[in-house]
Amino acid sequence: MEIWQSLILGIVQGITEWLPISSSGHLVIFQQMFGLSVPLSFDILLHFSTLLVLLTVYYKDLVAICKSWIFLETKSTEFKLGLMLIIGSIPTALIGLYFKDSFVLLYGSLLAVGIAELFTAGVLFLSSKAKENQKLSAPSAILIGIAQGIAIIPGVSRSGTTISAGLLLGLKREAAAKYSFLLALPAIAGATILEGPAIFSGGIGFVTVMIGMITSYIVGLLTLKWLLKLIQRKSFYMFGWYCLGLGLILVGLSVFF
Repeated sequence: MEIWQSLILGIVQGITEWLPISSSGHLVIFQQMFGLSVPLSFDILLHFSTLLVLLTVYYKDLVAICKSWIFLETKSTEFKLGLMLIIGSIPTALIGLYFKDSFVLLYGSLLAVGIAELFTAGVLFLSSKAKENQKLSAPSAILIGIAQGIAIIPGVSRSGTTISAGLLLGLKREAAAKYSFLLALPAIAGATILEGPAIFSGGIGFVTVMIGMITSYIVGLLTLKWLLKLIQRKSFYMFGWYCLGLGLILVGLSVFF
């Protein structure tokens, strides 16, 4: 992999990680355009850069959650949010552990990515019908965690499915977005620990990897702040049109060419 290719993949990751259009799906598309066979560990490290974005944007919330657990402030909102994050992470971890190998096989298929993008489009359109009248509960956390686990499939947007799941379960937009993004932390951290070290045997140079990671962080930070404003304006579902168009193109290319 050349440095300029790592730079472009970092930009793609930074933009698409937070927008509900699937970062993994877009990485597959660009890697195939470049004729690259990139180890999964490289994608994981790009995701790790976006984890650092979450730490930058939500560090006050994370500090408050940690403080509430250290001092066992069990009735505080922060303690309950931390508990919901643990509960939601369990189904994600189980899906990742038991189905990872099956999902990894889909990273070489544009047809699979296209179908997954169509699924994401449907979920986003459906979220526009949601009513905000519920608080986050353990059952809701489990369902959102399952949605995040399904998003391991390339083309299924993690932010799209988890935020949409939160909205469909009745959460307010700000609450659904915050829970979705905080829930990504343990998932990305776990994947980095399991797969990240393999990059050293993947044949990609240190400088090349760092260029991709730094670019992913800078672009991801700007994208996340923009998306949070967009969610407040109730325009989140509009990304469904992009996913629909991309999905149809990829399915068409795979079937007819």
